[in-house]
Amino acid sequence: MTAALTDTAIKNAKPRDKLYRLSDALGLCLEITPNGSKLWRYRYRFAGKAKMLGLGTYPAVTLAKARERRDDARKLLADDIDPSANKQAEKIALAAQTHTLEMLAREWYAYNKPRWAEATATKALQYLESDILPVIGSRPVKDITRPELVELVRRLEKREAFNAARKVRQWLGQIFRFGLAKGLVEVNPATDLDVVAAHAPRTKHHPHVPLSEIPTLLEKLDSSNCYRPTALAIRLLLLTGVRPGELRSAPWSEFDLESKTWTIPAERMKARRPHVVPLPSQAIALLRQLQEITGSYELVFAGRNDAQRPMSENTVNKCLAELGYKDRQTGHGFRHLLSTELNGWGYNKDWIERQLAHGDNDEIRDTYNHATYLEQRRQMMQDWADSIDALCTGANVVPLRKA
Repeated sequence: MTAALTDTAIKNAKPRDKLYRLSDALGLCLEITPNGSKLWRYRYRFAGKAKMLGLGTYPAVTLAKARERRDDARKLLADDIDPSANKQAEKIALAAQTHTLEMLAREWYAYNKPRWAEATATKALQYLESDILPVIGSRPVKDITRPELVELVRRLEKREAFNAARKVRQWLGQIFRFGLAKGLVEVNPATDLDVVAAHAPRTKHHPHVPLSEIPTLLEKLDSSNCYRPTALAIRLLLLTGVRPGELRSAPWSEFDLESKTWTIPAERMKARRPHVVPLPSQAIALLRQLQEITGSYELVFAGRNDAQRPMSENTVNKCLAELGYKDRQTGHGFRHLLSTELNGWGYNKDWIERQLAHGDNDEIRDTYNHATYLEQRRQMMQDWADSIDALCTGANVVPLRKA
């Protein structure tokens, strides 16, 4: 029979080149590692398999305490419970007790950020830090109930932030699904929040004036006190059809003014595909004006108060509202105007969709179109810019390009 361990024997045990064990009784042993650590182990069999359970580190766990933990494990075995599985279950339960919504939400955000476009990541973090975490961030995730989440969303609806409320419902659902996968919650309290969502008033999404009003809009813009880069941003949105977020966050490094090309990398695109924007000569002239203002900065539309950050996402729409176009024209609305007019003029639909970076559901065809439509789009966008110039001089020019 193996002699029981003593405190003296444990203290005198020295490390060797390889790990070795000193045995006590009833499966308890002490591992001495080459680096001098002394680890308590309980060796047992469960369902016919040899297993080992960690009981702590000496001297934090004394010999007497290690024997007590071994005996607790033996009691579980007597009830046909695997001590290792039971210990893991207790760890998960403890983690759920102490894991807050903020901890889970930030893990979810870090996991998804590399997969999102920059604008999506920025928006998600903004909603997390302004609308979700201040309200329930400190609460243990397992204790959060559906009525709490309904009340959180109601706060947004009461201030008529219906789009924010929709996004928050969506992201709460994803956060708790992430928690389900990690074993931190057993149910998702954010399901079916849309069933009790307040009905948002009908709004006209991305409104735009007819093409015939564009000369008047541009005339008002030129005679206004609008910050010059903002005015140039509005004109560039009109001439390129890009999304406002793609424009305002653009660094100078994406532009090749000599080849009249703007290349936006995949990570900045909504569809996570690189996008090449042909630039008409009028856009090149605007960009050269901008170089005199922000050419020394990294960003084309560097913020007025902080040049390291882009202009605010509300800047363009605020300027348009001050010109008298509130609820009639938005920055995004120029995309709809371009699509409506070019389709009406008979341009190839694929060229237009590629210019708007809508892409194609067929990835192979999508890649092919990306390679072959650039020159066609270059001519189409120059025609578009020339037509706007002609309208501003009073001409009635309607280009027609057959598909």
